[in-house]
Amino acid sequence: MRRPRLGFIGLGWTGAMRLRAVAGAGLAEIVALCDVTPGRLEATLREHPQATCFATGEDLVERAGRLRLDGVVVATPNALHAPQTLEALEAGLAVFCQAPLATDARDARRMVATARQAGRLLGVDMPYRFTQGARRLRERLRQGELGRPFSLDAAFHNASGPDKPWCFDPAQAGGGALIDQGSQLIDLAFWLLGDPAVREVAGTAWRGGEPLRAGEIDDAASVRIELSGGAVVTLAVSWNAHVGAECVVRATLQGSEGGGELRNLAGSFSDFELARLRGRSSEIEVTESRDWLGKAIADWVDRLAAGGGFEVEIERSVRVSEVIDAVYQGAR
Repeated sequence: MRRPRLGFIGLGWTGAMRLRAVAGAGLAEIVALCDVTPGRLEATLREHPQATCFATGEDLVERAGRLRLDGVVVATPNALHAPQTLEALEAGLAVFCQAPLATDARDARRMVATARQAGRLLGVDMPYRFTQGARRLRERLRQGELGRPFSLDAAFHNASGPDKPWCFDPAQAGGGALIDQGSQLIDLAFWLLGDPAVREVAGTAWRGGEPLRAGEIDDAASVRIELSGGAVVTLAVSWNAHVGAECVVRATLQGSEGGGELRNLAGSFSDFELARLRGRSSEIEVTESRDWLGKAIADWVDRLAAGGGFEVEIERSVRVSEVIDAVYQGAR
């Protein structure tokens, strides 16, 4: 099986980490690099001297044919995801996009429709699906071991908040803690529960403890999602909140015959465990560290190498965006 030839647009923390995951495992040929931050492109080129460098994503995509690119990885500020992904798809390239897929559902729909029309593989970076704990929990649900799931309560609190200035610019970010961390939790909930239809969404967002106003970036949000079949998903997200640790991530599922909780350990962003819950007892089933962080992009590369085209699973990202849009519209 031929290794795909890839270009990377955006080489910040996320882009660099995904690049290392692909290159370190020898999954693809690193053919093209693009970043606008001074020094970052040159530093990455020292590790990948065979790659061609570009000042803009447009230039990279324009040269895709000559470079025989198969796909690009987009890891840029949120507002650039849609235009850069659409340009790449229209040029016949597969795309792996940093989450969120888009800043609103309208752009997400356009991206998915373009990928479908082009027959190209479009993926989005939702790594929590690839933790061993989440996969074990989903397996238990599918096998009926937990009975009928009726409640999923999730939280993602980043006590430090993001360190990139663009995250606080509405024009570049499209939203704050909700679009940043909430998109991961909503995607995880839909994936675990088998993508039931959404019946109702309610929620609110805050900035500095005050209700969110137009033109502001939220630093906290709370959401309630009622699903077909009666299950309810609740989630809370925040930046710079008083949570007693560097980071708090958890997803607690209750079923009629048992439950499970995926949770981070000791404030870590990368160390997780899955607890099986039975009445008043709890049993640790899985403990894992940061090996899962690169599995989402590795999965996308494997599917691309196998000749994979458009996959309907990406439509979940449209539904995630619809939930976020509903909360922001109500809050503002």
